[in-house]
Amino acid sequence: MNEENYPPVHVLTVFRGFPSDHLAYHITPYRFETQKGDVHKVHHIRQMHRQKVGKGEHYHYVILTQEQRYFHLVFDTNTLIWRLVQEVDEMLFFNE
Repeated sequence: MNEENYPPVHVLTVFRGFPSDHLAYHITPYRFETQKGDVHKVHHIRQMHRQKVGKGEHYHYVILTQEQRYFHLVFDTNTLIWRLVQEVDEMLFFNE
């Protein structure tokens, strides 16, 4: 993933060390900040999946923020960098 198309973002994250009812995901984003300084707090993780990439994985999250906006974020285990893929329109969700 290149920086020009998918800019890095700061993400406050919890890495689960053991199974817990309070943390549904191994890696859980809580808040992120864009390069422009916009800060978004995660209200709900809408979708999550892992994708094998080389020797590592990409963890894809579609999150709903407290402002009721959807974003697609990716965590790359090869580089340990979070990237913003895009803001997502709620109309794209067909499976509810």
